[in-house]
Amino acid sequence: MGSPIVTLRVVFDTNTVILALLFPKGRLAWLRTVWRQGAIVPLISKATTEEIVRVLAYPKFHLDAAEQVELLGDFLPFAEIIDAVLPTGEVPICRDKYDQIFLELEVAGEADALVTGDEDLLVLSEQSPIPIMMPADFHRRIGIK
Repeated sequence: MGSPIVTLRVVFDTNTVILALLFPKGRLAWLRTVWRQGAIVPLISKATTEEIVRVLAYPKFHLDAAEQVELLGDFLPFAEIIDAVLPTGEVPICRDKYDQIFLELEVAGEADALVTGDEDLLVLSEQSPIPIMMPADFHRRIGIK
């Protein structure tokens, strides 16, 4: 028999999700394909979802409410909601307090990876119990062509 299919549980920071959603031919468009196919399960929390909703409403994106809902509809149905309280001390402390939610989510959700381009998160890769990597490194890890 072949190897069992392993679905990776992944936390994506807001910018990674936004780039994947807003630019269907962009460098992160492949993420939409892999979460639609079920090869990865994005992990979300109330806080990370609120952040994505807030950023999609930025005037610079010129998205009306219907367009925002449509984009969220291409992400949220594929995600697993994590709602857990974390024991103190398991999560590295980020120098950007607004990025702390992603570190907490990766631990609470027992993620296989945190995917980000944010240097404030990337510098914590040695301290984190979960791999923190850039999208290109994650792309290579999962072997998507």
